[in-house]
Amino acid sequence: MAAWAVDAVPLLLGWAIWETVAVTGAAMDCVTYDNGGVSCRSVTTPAIDLLTVSMLVFTLGYLVWNHGYRQGVTGASLGKSVLRFRVLDEKTWQPVGFGASLLRLLVHLVDAAICFVGFLFPLWDPRRQTLADKLVGTVCVSGTR
Repeated sequence: MAAWAVDAVPLLLGWAIWETVAVTGAAMDCVTYDNGGVSCRSVTTPAIDLLTVSMLVFTLGYLVWNHGYRQGVTGASLGKSVLRFRVLDEKTWQPVGFGASLLRLLVHLVDAAICFVGFLFPLWDPRRQTLADKLVGTVCVSGTR
């Protein structure tokens, strides 16, 4: 859980900046009616739309780099590096590679889909694997080894 929090920091900072710019930069479109009433609504601007697309591309790129490339090649995402543990293939004890590491990230959706029970598997599993780890064939080990 702590590794996930460290991994999330760049995304949270990016989206906080986006939210600040989007809220403060929103344009208002107001209409005054004959009876004196006023109706206003917030409208997006092309700059905000461009920033939104940029943040979506940044988010996808960061996830692919951190969980696909970095974790796949070294065995550790940023958060796992800070906490000194790695994700390895359960048969070879080597980093799993780009594709399997991304697959593991996607299969974590299964862990979440069943009311996050898949993330609790390490509490009773002898190898401390999540459901995604079992499905992909990975194991998390502590130390840099």
